[in-house]
Amino acid sequence: MSFFLAAASQQRRIGVWVVVAMLAGWVLYIITSTRRTYVPGEELEVAPNRKTYFNDEAMEGPRLTKYLWWAFITLMITAIALPVYWMREPYRQRAGGLQRGVKYFDEEAVIRGQRYFQATPGDPPTPREAHYGCENCHGVKGVGGVATYTLSDPAHPDAPAQQVQWTAPPLNTVMLRYRPEEVKYILTYGRANTPMPPWGVDGGGALNDQQLDDLIAYLQSIQLDAKAVRADALATFGVDGQKLFEANCSRCHTMGWSYGAPGKPGGGAFGPPLDNGSTLEQFPTPALQVEWVAKTAEQGKPYGVRGQSHGLMPHFEDILSPEQIQAIVDYERGL
Repeated sequence: MSFFLAAASQQRRIGVWVVVAMLAGWVLYIITSTRRTYVPGEELEVAPNRKTYFNDEAMEGPRLTKYLWWAFITLMITAIALPVYWMREPYRQRAGGLQRGVKYFDEEAVIRGQRYFQATPGDPPTPREAHYGCENCHGVKGVGGVATYTLSDPAHPDAPAQQVQWTAPPLNTVMLRYRPEEVKYILTYGRANTPMPPWGVDGGGALNDQQLDDLIAYLQSIQLDAKAVRADALATFGVDGQKLFEANCSRCHTMGWSYGAPGKPGGGAFGPPLDNGSTLEQFPTPALQVEWVAKTAEQGKPYGVRGQSHGLMPHFEDILSPEQIQAIVDYERGL
């Protein structure tokens, strides 16, 4: 940070001296022009355009040649010095200046993102101090939590709405399960029919692109180690396909799981149903399904049989072992 403060101070000093020099020049011009006494008709003798100057032979002879040589020398300096300077620029940047700058801006982005993530304070904050309360649902440092949600029944619109405690997923592994652009899409547009609202301006929320990027920078800073997450999952669930499915897949693919009233496993909710042969139709071979669960596909890219990724399905190869992913696939194909 001191590097940028010093650079900013140097630029400020140069700017001040330029302004001082310009003001001094104007003052000097005003003094000299106002103190001079004008004599009517004197311009006939002293006007520059009335003085005798070089004739054509002198102008287009040695004098012109001299200035052409000076122009050539200046052009050569420009043509050689600039490429030499820019050839050395990458080495200069790697010497520390650019790296320190990138590190500084990355750190500032994390600080701003952390502020956005924190719980909303009691007093209305200024825009610079705004908190958007992500940790109210997802817990401090994204460890997971709960959110109160009003649940209506589309099949019975006249029935009173039900207040439920919705299990909010942990976000300290979200960058291990989603690509950054997918996280930004979810933040921007939210998840319909869940407590997750849209936060991006394009989705009707309050955060612009810079703020979303800052929030993602903070999420990246709190991610758990992938090896530790895999080891914990292996110790907790082993290769039991049903337990692994309930822990990693039921949130989207089992109705009611998020608020403690799970229905038929794999019957479909936010994600499509996986039972009654649906999985076998989408993925004719287990290898296709293993590939999808492990890696998914980038947003807009195809998968399975006529499937198209919307960037909402997490990939699990960073947090589960190949054997665990295979166990999940075997379980799903038997639903």
